[in-house]
Amino acid sequence: MLYDLTGKRVWVAGHTGMVGSALVRRLSGEDCTVLTVDRRSLDLRRQVDVEAWMSGNRPDAVFIAAARVGGIHANDALPADFIYDNLLIGANIIRTAHQVGVEKLLFLGSSCVYPKLASQPMAEDALLSGPPEATNRPYSIAKITGIQMCQDYRRQHGCDFISTVPTNLYGPNDNFDLMSGHVLPALMRKIHAGKRDRLDRIELWGTGAPRREFMHVDDAADACVFLMKRYSGSQHVNAGVGQDVSIRELAELIADVAGYRGEFVFDPGKPDGAPRKLLDVSRMTGLGWRARIGLRQGIESTFRWLNDNPGALDARR
Repeated sequence: MLYDLTGKRVWVAGHTGMVGSALVRRLSGEDCTVLTVDRRSLDLRRQVDVEAWMSGNRPDAVFIAAARVGGIHANDALPADFIYDNLLIGANIIRTAHQVGVEKLLFLGSSCVYPKLASQPMAEDALLSGPPEATNRPYSIAKITGIQMCQDYRRQHGCDFISTVPTNLYGPNDNFDLMSGHVLPALMRKIHAGKRDRLDRIELWGTGAPRREFMHVDDAADACVFLMKRYSGSQHVNAGVGQDVSIRELAELIADVAGYRGEFVFDPGKPDGAPRKLLDVSRMTGLGWRARIGLRQGIESTFRWLNDNPGALDARR
C-alpha cells in the first residue's frame, strides 16, 4: 500500500453527486474522517473561497468528483457553462491542494477526453492523439486540463496528484432528466414512463448503433479508493469494465429488466456522438483491480433505488 487512509481527513468534493455520494459510501468502510461541504456553502468556482475552506479544514487527501455534467443535449446547449465551471472547479482545487499541503489527490476525468475516432479499446496514450467528439468538446477540454494539471504539479512540485478516467457511469443519485442526463438514466426514465403509460412505442435519439461501456458507480468509487491507496504515477489510469454494448442493446436490456414490451423507434436525425467508446483497462487490471457489478445486475439495483426514491425522476439539474 502506497498511501494509508487510516486516520486521514479525506475531502470528497462533490459529495452530493452520483460519484461523490458513492465515494462517501465506499469511504465509510475506511478508518478515516470524510469531509464534505455543500455547494450552497462553498462555490468551487471561486478561488478565494476554495482557498479559505481548504486552509480552514486541512484535508490530507482529496477526491475531485465535483463537476458540471450532462448528456449530449446539455453539452451542446451550454458549452460556455460546461467549460467555465469545470475548468475552475479543477484548477481551484488542484492549485489550493498544493498550497495547503494536501498529501494525495485524485482527479476524476471522463472517457470523453479521448478523440472521437480513437482506436478501440482506448488506451491511456490515446489522449491528445486527435480532436474530441464535437458535442462535448468544452467538457472534455476541461477534463483534459485537470489531468494535465495533476501531471504538472507532480513534475514541478512533487505533488502526489493522480488522475483516473472512468467509463460511462450510472447508479444511485444519477441525473434522470431527459434534457441534461446521460444516455443510460435517460433510457431508464423513458422506458419506465413507457411501461407506466402503456405506450406501444418509444422514440429514442440517434440510430442505436453507437457502442458504449457502462460501469456501476459503486465500482467506480471502489476503483478510485483503490488508486488512492495503491497508485502513484503521472499517467492517468482508465477505469472500466472492458466490455461495451450498442445503444439498441442497452435499451432492450433496460426494457427487459423493467418489463416493457413495446417497440423502439430510433430518430437518425438526432446526433449519435462518437461511434464507439470502449476503454482499454489493462493498466488497471495489471494493478490488481476489476469491476464486479454486471450491467444487468447494476440496472436492476438502480431500478430498485428508483422505486425507493421516486423523487429522483422529478429532479432537475
